[in-house]
Amino acid sequence: MKAYIYYSSAEAERNRAFIDDLMLHAAKLGLSLNLVVDNDEPDADADFILFRDRNPELSAKWEAAGFQMINRSEVNRIANDKLKTFEFAALQGVPTVPTRRLKSVGDIVRYPVVLKTVDGHGGSEVHLCNTTDEAESFLNQFRNRQLIAQPYIESNATDVRVFMLGDDVLGAVKRIGKDSFKSNYTLGGSVEKYMLSSSQEIEVRKIACALKSDYIGIDFLLLPDGGWLLNEIEDPVGARSLYATHDFSVAQKLLERVMSVRQKKSWKP
Repeated sequence: MKAYIYYSSAEAERNRAFIDDLMLHAAKLGLSLNLVVDNDEPDADADFILFRDRNPELSAKWEAAGFQMINRSEVNRIANDKLKTFEFAALQGVPTVPTRRLKSVGDIVRYPVVLKTVDGHGGSEVHLCNTTDEAESFLNQFRNRQLIAQPYIESNATDVRVFMLGDDVLGAVKRIGKDSFKSNYTLGGSVEKYMLSSSQEIEVRKIACALKSDYIGIDFLLLPDGGWLLNEIEDPVGARSLYATHDFSVAQKLLERVMSVRQKKSWKP
């Protein structure tokens, strides 16, 4: 069996450890796995492509050419647009952070407010604004981008990222921000293993099942009253926090699942 991993060259450098782990376990499984970056093209006989980029257009192009994409392009399209994520989750009846498109400061109902680009990731294009001047500054900085506004919801800078492998929960981590309302692990936040309640597991399974995803992260704000609100879906999702809190190889479990599913049924493009 032959497969590819696709990254941009910059992200491949950042994720070298995960790529190496994928290569290690691919060899153990008898899978020929090769890295392609930027403008590289996979050979036509590839069995599947692990698509590790935020580029739904490229994913859709390869999907139309007959490649099996992990995840499929529609997952990449929804997950990498925060407004589409909100609309999708609302259709599933999952409690979600209220989200609206932002074109001017006149669209902001009240402060404080959290402003974001629809396609940003890693917390780098997210800003908490307490005044009109701060909001204007954000709009000017990202004047050529699509933006959204969300009410500021007190969560003590804490959220939960749930990692889904198909419809199954692979693991979950609680992330706590450091000197910021953002909880991202890559921004210096701390992480710990988190156990889902039965009702939480039902909700994340509902999302993954409706998306027909292979491997995603689902982020929820943890509320002081014990509830949670869906904030974002991540594709591709980074696994650093999962490796830090769990004692298994994410790469191994991902590859084993993909190969198992292919063996059980003939995949059709």
